[in-house]
Amino acid sequence: MPLKGSYALFLVALFQCRFLGFAILDPVDFLALQSIKKSLRDLPASNFLASWDFTSDPCNFAGVYCESNRVVALNLGDPRAGSPGLTGRIDSAIGKLSALVELTIVPGRIYGPLPVSISQLKGLRFLAISRNFISGNIPATLGQLRRLKTLDLSYNQLTGGIPRSIGTLPELTNVILCHNRLSGSVPLFRSQVLSRLDLKHNALSGWLAPNSLPASLQFLSLSWNQLTGPVDKLLFRLNKLNYLDLSLNRFTGPIPGRLFSFPITNLQLERNFFSGPVQPADQVTIPTVDLSHNRLSGHISPMFSTVQNLYLNNNLFTGEVPASFVDRILSARIRILYLQHNYLTGIEINPTAEIPLRSSICLQYNCMVPPVQTACPLKAGKVKTRPVAQCNHRKG
Repeated sequence: MPLKGSYALFLVALFQCRFLGFAILDPVDFLALQSIKKSLRDLPASNFLASWDFTSDPCNFAGVYCESNRVVALNLGDPRAGSPGLTGRIDSAIGKLSALVELTIVPGRIYGPLPVSISQLKGLRFLAISRNFISGNIPATLGQLRRLKTLDLSYNQLTGGIPRSIGTLPELTNVILCHNRLSGSVPLFRSQVLSRLDLKHNALSGWLAPNSLPASLQFLSLSWNQLTGPVDKLLFRLNKLNYLDLSLNRFTGPIPGRLFSFPITNLQLERNFFSGPVQPADQVTIPTVDLSHNRLSGHISPMFSTVQNLYLNNNLFTGEVPASFVDRILSARIRILYLQHNYLTGIEINPTAEIPLRSSICLQYNCMVPPVQTACPLKAGKVKTRPVAQCNHRKG
């Protein structure tokens, strides 16, 4: 009676490995790799799977890395930039590779759900399947991967919520779920080593509790969601941040002045409902600060004059622009100063002053006639001065 194909190939490979003195791959891993290959195909111009000839040692296959007789890393697809990647589904046999520590799939056209069987990979530390067409929910059983450090499922078509179990993983350092269709609330993250959390471009909603994110965070992006409520108490704790983007949400309440002393290189808080005055304690050294399209009020703090690219437009700021801004704009130390669509009443600058070519200042639609004229963004409109009635109402 003839042997079945998969087992026959395993025997051939076993004989060759013994004959040539190679280590013998665990038969469970061998059969799992066969199932994985059957569910995948190279996209045109890709030949990644050409080396997956099961009459030879699988540990020599492209993207397969072994220790002793077990597969410990599986990197599916050519990692070089611009390579076309793979198409097909992720076979549930992936869960049979029980020694797997790393699983990555390069950008391509992998579709279908993420197999629940991945949750059987108890030693998995790195899971990255981005820029494909993975759909369905994130399995809640991923919370069983207690050694997982990096979870990157970005740029897919995932739906449903972020399982609370993900937030309980104790060793997580990177969570990247951006550019999906995820909804519901942001779970509580308990890992005290989490440094990167990127959830932008989803449909997440709800409030963020003051203790919902760990103080270890260095990169936080929640932009393009529907998140609401105040975040001042939460932000007050995150003093290791070097990147913060909360733009295009519905956050409310004040912006804590302490935030501007953090080691941030890019601060994006635009298009929310933040309100009240903004008072940094010291000169702000963040290169780019965008607080535009909020409900911020009061006088503009001179502490912002050290920012290279400052967007305060479309708020409720009143009073005169501090003189320190004038000195820095004329010396080209400020590149962008957008103050349009506020209620500002003046700026002490000579109308004949020449604005450096590499600097841009927009003052239109305030409670003053702009003394200098530079190119404003098209969205600022053509009206130079706010109607007097609006300015008088604001004074009142």
